[in-house]
This record gives sequence, C-alpha cells and structure tokens, in this order.
Amino acid sequence: MYEIILTHRAIKDLERFDPGTRRRLGQKLQEYAVDPIPNARKLVDPTIGTYRFRIGDYRVIFDLVGTTIVVLRIGHRKEIYR
Repeated sequence: MYEIILTHRAIKDLERFDPGTRRRLGQKLQEYAVDPIPNARKLVDPTIGTYRFRIGDYRVIFDLVGTTIVVLRIGHRKEIYR
C-alpha cells in the first residue's frame, strides 16, 4: 500500500469541491493507493506532474516517490492541464 501525501496546492484544490465530490475523490484515491500503476497514466508533458488518475470528470496529477504518492493538483478535466 502506498502512502498518499497532498501538497498545499492539492488541499486548496480539494476545498473548492462540494462534500460529495471530495468524499468520492478521497475514496478513489484510497483504492488507487493499493496499486497505483495500473490506474495511472503517464503524462506527455511532465512539467505539471508525472502521472494522472482519472476519477470521473476530475483528474489527480501526482508523482511517485518510492512508495509515496505525492498529489500535486486536483481539478476538472477542462481546467487541470492549463
């Protein structure tokens, strides 16, 4: 199981969502923490992060550091890559 660490920016991103969306994102992150690689996609442009998870219309941008998932950004798919 991987440890999940949220950056300050990721926490600010999460606070913008309604409680139901926050709960759904948290549950999926916990599921993906068991084995993140099959659910992750490598980003073409690594300037914002190395990998992403898709959770409905939302994207979680993160880096893998050993056995730690460092969540960098969380946002809607229309806005996250800008």
